[in-house]
Amino acid sequence: MSKSTVASRYAQALFELALQNGQVDIVEADLRVVREVFEKNPEYTLLLQSPKVTKEQKKQLIQQAFNGLSSYVINTLSILIDRRRDNEIAALADAFIELSLTSRGTAVAYVSSATKLSEADQALVSQVFAGRVGKSNLQIQNHVDSSLLGGMSVRIGNRIFDGTLRSKLQRLERELKR
Repeated sequence: MSKSTVASRYAQALFELALQNGQVDIVEADLRVVREVFEKNPEYTLLLQSPKVTKEQKKQLIQQAFNGLSSYVINTLSILIDRRRDNEIAALADAFIELSLTSRGTAVAYVSSATKLSEADQALVSQVFAGRVGKSNLQIQNHVDSSLLGGMSVRIGNRIFDGTLRSKLQRLERELKR
């Protein structure tokens, strides 16, 4: 998911509020639930973004769907709806989770590989790349890309480490042309 400036600002405000009240872990867990709902149910996103559904109906829908979540999360989602920013809900969740991980010295590593990485491989990737980006730990998000012949590409924040077979062949080709 992309992270917009608007979502980042709301996430920062929610993070500071949760931090002041010792609720960061609870809010993070709640926002993971919200993100999962939006990822698994794209029709839910369409319903919230529909101009035919009133703000009050959207708020009621949020209240019903996320009944057990913390008041911080419910209130933030309601504010987003009031300000016609309902399209930012998933991005807000991603931005908050990233802030929470960063505060614990962890980053998310998006790994594209030809095959699914085993737990041991994920641990090795975390160990190798965590030091390179100045983090104590990495949370691995593995994406299988069938167009890759071998190797992997790792994206951590705005840094990309490309160790795919394709990039190695391209580097070799450039070297041979010299």
